Amino acid sequence: MNAIDYTRQTVVVTGASAGLGAEFARALAARGAALVLVARREDRLAALADELRTRHGVAVTVLARELDRPDAGRALRAELEARGIVATGLVNNAGFGTHNPFGAEDPERLQQLLALNVAALVDLSHAYFDTFVQQGDGILVNVASLLGFVPTPYLSTYGASKAFVLSLTESLWEEARGTGLRVLAIAPGAMKTEFFDVAGSQSADFGTRRILPQDVVAKALATLDKGARRPSVITNGAPLAHAARFLPRRAVVRLMGTLARRAGG
Repeated sequence: MNAIDYTRQTVVVTGASAGLGAEFARALAARGAALVLVARREDRLAALADELRTRHGVAVTVLARELDRPDAGRALRAELEARGIVATGLVNNAGFGTHNPFGAEDPERLQQLLALNVAALVDLSHAYFDTFVQQGDGILVNVASLLGFVPTPYLSTYGASKAFVLSLTESLWEEARGTGLRVLAIAPGAMKTEFFDVAGSQSADFGTRRILPQDVVAKALATLDKGARRPSVITNGAPLAHAARFLPRRAVVRLMGTLARRAGG
């Protein structure tokens, strides 16, 4: 499979206002890709867009949008194409987590989590998947998590949402195999981002070393450069996921529960 010519790509990046999404945008712009930056915080998106235009001379479109609506992907594609913007790639990064006992969770917050982490990702992926396949190139990157490989007491809905992302993306990888579209689930462990502030914990890293979002992006793009020969890649904390394959399921759940309780302090 040939190397990706990013100068011919227009990539949509969701959750681009900070953290991993912003780093995906920076790395793709450095490779010459035009970008569509999507998130809630328009001021941050505008600042990032100015930075990328100045530094790399690429076209950057900003869309300040809430994605937790049933037709998020379809509406976004329709708006872009009304502006004459045809996307060739998609990085589904938008999402958040919570760190609480399940019974103590705010049910409305859980619905928002599922709408963003699962429903929006599905609708965005579905809105573009067939087109990307027919184009025969481009990328579809869905951000999963190390916690998608193991049960996650006290982060139960977040972990389950990332298990869904992992399973869906690996299935799409097989459906796209041989078409030229490169599909990848990138599964980071703990990172130095705003995630823990939103989740309500500063220590829910499950014993893994926190890495920079730039390291996650570098791993993702390196995997894509090699043709995305694997459907998913864990960036840090892989021993935890691998151990879960061999330990009894009950032992894994108990271990993860203990770690999560300690993290919740």
